[in-house]
Formats: sequence, C-alpha cells, structure tokens
Amino acid sequence: MRKLAILAVALPLFTGGCLHTVATVATAPIKVTSKAVDWTTTSQSEADRNYGRKMRKQEAREGKERKRAYKQCREQGGGDAQCRNAYRSEGEYYR
Repeated sequence: MRKLAILAVALPLFTGGCLHTVATVATAPIKVTSKAVDWTTTSQSEADRNYGRKMRKQEAREGKERKRAYKQCREQGGGDAQCRNAYRSEGEYYR
C-alpha cells in the first residue's frame, strides 16, 4: 500500500517531461505552417513600404529626366522661361 501511495505521488512528476514533449511535437506542424504562410504573404506594412520605395524611385527618375530635358533645351539656345514652360511636370516648373 505504501509503495502504491509513493508511486501515485511520483508518477505525475515523471510524466511531466513526457507531456511537454508530446505537446511540442503536436504543435510543431502548426508552427511550421504558420511560418510558411508568413513567408509567402505580404503584410500591409510591407506593401506600403514597397509602394513608397517604388514611388520614390519613380520620382527620382522623373526628376532626372526633367533636369536632362531642361539642360538639353538650354544647350539648344532656348530661353529660361521657354525651357521651364516646355518641360514642366503637372503644373510645377523645374527649379
């Protein structure tokens, strides 16, 4: 009887490690799947960041094109006002 009482008290202590291992093994596929989904999808903040980067590059490219066109106009003998009017972008003049 005494051995049975000791075994009843000690059994949960010995199986605690086993239960943790079982829980870890059981949740592993869920963690792997969620990580794969995170890698394959784009969050809203990532999309915003990528869009901002794309727009900054486009604006820089357009600025370089306007500057080159303005310089080319000046080299061809165009006046300052004429070149600014000819190569304006959305109502704003190149400065």
